[in-house]
Amino acid sequence: MPRQLEKVYDPGSVEERIYQYWLDNKYFHTEIDENKKPFTIVIPPPNITGQLHMGHALDNTIQDILIRWRRMQGMAALWVPGTDHASIATEAKIVEAMKQEGLTKEDVGRDGFLERAWDWRTKYGGRIIEQLKKLGASCDWERERFTLDEGCSKAVNEVFVRLYNKGLIYRGERIINWCPHCCTSISDAEVEYSEQDGFFWHLRYPLADGSGFIELATTRPETMLGDTAVAVHPDDERYKDLVGKTVVLPLVNKEIPIIADEYVEMDFGTGVVKITPAHDPNDFEVGLRHNLPVINIFDENAIVNQNGGKYQGLDRYEARKQIVDELKQQGFIVEIENMKHNVGSCYRCNTTVEPRISMQWFVKMAPLAEPAVEAVKTGEIKFIPRRLEKTYYNWMENIKDWCISRQLWWGHRIPAWYCQDCGEVIVAKDDPQHCCKCGSKKLSRDEDTLDTWFSSALWPFSTLGWPENTDDLKYFYPTSTLVTGYDIIFFWVARMIFSGLEYTGTVPFNTVLFHGIVRDSLGRKMSKSLGNGIDPLAEIEKYGADALRFTLATGNTPGNDMRYSPERVESSRNFANKMWNAARFVLMNLNDGIDRVEIPENLALEDKWIISKFNKLTQAVNENLEKHEIGLAVSKLYDFIWDVFCDWYIEISKVRLNSGDDQQADTARKVLVYILSNTMKLLHPFMPFITEEIWQALPHEGGSIMISKWPEFDTNIDFDAEEIEFEKIMSVIKAVRNRRAEMNVPPSKKAKLYIATKDLQTFETGAVFMQRLASASEVAVDNEFAVDGAVTVVTENAVISIPLNELVDFEAELNRLNNELAAAKKDEAFLNGKLNNKNFVDKAPEAVVAEQRTKLVKVLDKINLLEKSIADIKSNI
Repeated sequence: MPRQLEKVYDPGSVEERIYQYWLDNKYFHTEIDENKKPFTIVIPPPNITGQLHMGHALDNTIQDILIRWRRMQGMAALWVPGTDHASIATEAKIVEAMKQEGLTKEDVGRDGFLERAWDWRTKYGGRIIEQLKKLGASCDWERERFTLDEGCSKAVNEVFVRLYNKGLIYRGERIINWCPHCCTSISDAEVEYSEQDGFFWHLRYPLADGSGFIELATTRPETMLGDTAVAVHPDDERYKDLVGKTVVLPLVNKEIPIIADEYVEMDFGTGVVKITPAHDPNDFEVGLRHNLPVINIFDENAIVNQNGGKYQGLDRYEARKQIVDELKQQGFIVEIENMKHNVGSCYRCNTTVEPRISMQWFVKMAPLAEPAVEAVKTGEIKFIPRRLEKTYYNWMENIKDWCISRQLWWGHRIPAWYCQDCGEVIVAKDDPQHCCKCGSKKLSRDEDTLDTWFSSALWPFSTLGWPENTDDLKYFYPTSTLVTGYDIIFFWVARMIFSGLEYTGTVPFNTVLFHGIVRDSLGRKMSKSLGNGIDPLAEIEKYGADALRFTLATGNTPGNDMRYSPERVESSRNFANKMWNAARFVLMNLNDGIDRVEIPENLALEDKWIISKFNKLTQAVNENLEKHEIGLAVSKLYDFIWDVFCDWYIEISKVRLNSGDDQQADTARKVLVYILSNTMKLLHPFMPFITEEIWQALPHEGGSIMISKWPEFDTNIDFDAEEIEFEKIMSVIKAVRNRRAEMNVPPSKKAKLYIATKDLQTFETGAVFMQRLASASEVAVDNEFAVDGAVTVVTENAVISIPLNELVDFEAELNRLNNELAAAKKDEAFLNGKLNNKNFVDKAPEAVVAEQRTKLVKVLDKINLLEKSIADIKSNI
């Protein structure tokens, strides 16, 4: 006898066992095979600090669907896994842990700190990988990479040196974004802007010659401690006579010049701006043009430094409060205006960033951005959905130089050394032994590390062996599809594109499939502050990985956010249970004679219908997956399995299975196996665990469903005519069911069907199904019928008459209707009483009175219907 499934599907007992079976048999591992077409995906490497969240679950579910589908299609499907060292996040975790021991980074030194960091990575870094396995991710774990491993580090040094030698990496003093909490510079892409309430402080700066004041406005009065000029537009007639004069900086009592610069907008405010070169990027550029002093007034923690005079030691916000108070007292504030403005925050810790003058390393972006834009415009790289191309172009065409240095210890240390004797800067892939200019051996290495995204940008090719021209690189690169969230289009996608083009001469991938954010059931972003986050591991524990994956795939459209609710994942679990019960039915009705999956001979009409429906499903699912329409594909699978297979074909098959005709029963069994086995294949990329368990219990060839042959559309089993014929029968069954439901006739009440039709053979064939599925006691089929006292149901191809006396117990129905009529008339009397009460109508709220009138109209309609139904029944008694 065929293997039987447990009565109830228990994901907890199945999923771990099956995943280990896949691992033991190395089904995820991919080798170079010149007879196969490669299909490659590189995983967006999760941070080693990370815990699996819904965003990871969605992202990796989509990747796994694509990789399992391509693998079953016979491609050499490689999914490269790995993790990111995540400089800022990881360093913050380790610093926090050391704080509990009463230690700082400086206490243990750089080497001691890095030793702790690697220990931390060993202990916690693989946690998220194990969590991805719980989800069912079929990555080639033998190829797992880490952005700080030897190969990736070699690639990073290679790139840095190449860019430096081409003049595309430089070191200079510039205004950068500084996070006072993380104590490091961050790139423009790592700054998140949000609208916040603030103020415009309108200030008066006195002219040094005592002839009056000049008025300006600022959102940051504390930065006036670093003002080195005020500026007006050179064409502004109001201030032409003042250019070249000086003002006295309030509170500081220092003279600073009035300069003319086209940066100033004449029609904004008073047309005068304060210039603080050390704390505003635009002011910095003005300062360069006018050779202004650059006065940095904050330390790395945004505390006022020695340049702030008596305010030294104050936090920036406390300094603002004291400065505003003193400006008020001394009469320098003209007005305080409420306003809303965009404020930039660190994407890691949400601390407001501080524009700060600093010596940093930068990448010149303009030469790199141009070919990266062209690659998308020409279609060499396809964005799905295409609307995100506009976002990409806008960013890339207005890109600024990328600040790549970070004031951290964990990460790729910048491969630059400084000669302590002659000052020469040496950039090299390997540690230099002496100065290439003067020969001195007194070299000190740059203390900074590289932005995490610098190494992540190389991920598609560094993971395949670049800069060596490895066999893997030649075969699997460029990769095929990148799956990622639209929120990191700047952080990662853009940087991978220009990196691939610059270092390998080709695009890093052909397609970028963007997904949205997983939101809660109310459409809100999941966050700790709202307390609405949902732990995918808890959902897997409760409902199973397949149910979670199916939920995330259902309704998913490229680039759009999706809502997640417990009701949806419960529905997915119910779907899994429905499928499990269907598989149990099929297996319980098999015998030892059925040992392979095949389409039998002598197919009945209903067999051709289900086979043809499945064939078209195969075509549709393939088309949807080719277009990355994952939500549409899974929706079609759901409808086919639940409705077509379970609710229709299984029920129909019971007629032959219980007919006593062995040949007919075996045909039904073989079709059941064929449809179930192949449907499990189509569903496997979406729900890998339950499909493997069911497939293993069915007759099969090969070790796993995941390496079985993917179903393809076959014109030989495209039975269009038979589909049309059988659906005529189905339409009659549906119509009769609907009419009986309208009349509240229970399924147990049988009634004869008289079917008038031109399609005699079709409906004679379908008579047996109508008896089973439409509660027919008997079915008569002819060209026409005249049936007195009958209910008539009409479909496109038939007129069905059902004797009313066989459907209804007239006496019982008359009694029920009379009881309903009495209750309705009681409601009518009550409502009329209220509405005829002048006191109620005059004093009750208008909306309440209107509601009562609406109720009365509905009750009167109900009374009319009940009286008509009673009259109809009396005419038939």
